[in-house]
Amino acid sequence: MHDTPATPDPAVVARRIAELCEGLGLDDEDLARRAAMAPRYLRHLLEAGPGFDPAGFVRIAAVLGTSRDELLYGRADAPPGHGGPGPHPRLQNLTEAECWQLVGTHGVGRIGLPIEPGPVVLPVNYVVDRASFAFRTGEHHASAPAEGAAVSFQVDRIDEHLGRGWSVLALGPAHYVADPAELQRLTGLPGASPWAGGDRPRWVRIRPEEISGRRLVTG
Repeated sequence: MHDTPATPDPAVVARRIAELCEGLGLDDEDLARRAAMAPRYLRHLLEAGPGFDPAGFVRIAAVLGTSRDELLYGRADAPPGHGGPGPHPRLQNLTEAECWQLVGTHGVGRIGLPIEPGPVVLPVNYVVDRASFAFRTGEHHASAPAEGAAVSFQVDRIDEHLGRGWSVLALGPAHYVADPAELQRLTGLPGASPWAGGDRPRWVRIRPEEISGRRLVTG
């Protein structure tokens, strides 16, 4: 079940239908014919939105090889950015205090590692501890940096419906935690359990030398 507004935006739904039709090589007349409706009625249906004729959108979804929910709200597992920009978008710089407030106590971020033949960016779940980011990894895991490596760490959030969001970027060296008391304390923090599972006994701490962020606002 999608956590989405009760009434989808007709313009967003119409754009999604147009994109699906383009991918399938269908024009409006093809879609109308296969959905058993007149082209004029199809145009009116897209303008009026899903509340006008719910059964009509079920037929359209069947023609396009998707479900009604995915047609109206988009794929639940789709990458962010399908909703399009909001009205009058603009970027605002965040203060350091705002950056730490937004990343919270724990969550999922992306570690950027400087390896050959090019940088690698991987998702990890993190905890925030004493103005630093920390995450768990294994001895030879892809997310395991070299001791002291200069890395980046990014956390962001996108609101697809409103076209808003924020992004925080931290830069600094990565160091492995060796102190047994520190390891025990980190393991007890909320969000410390690795989402990817497996044996991840090592903790990496990134204490940013620089942290910055931007917020996308609309209206």
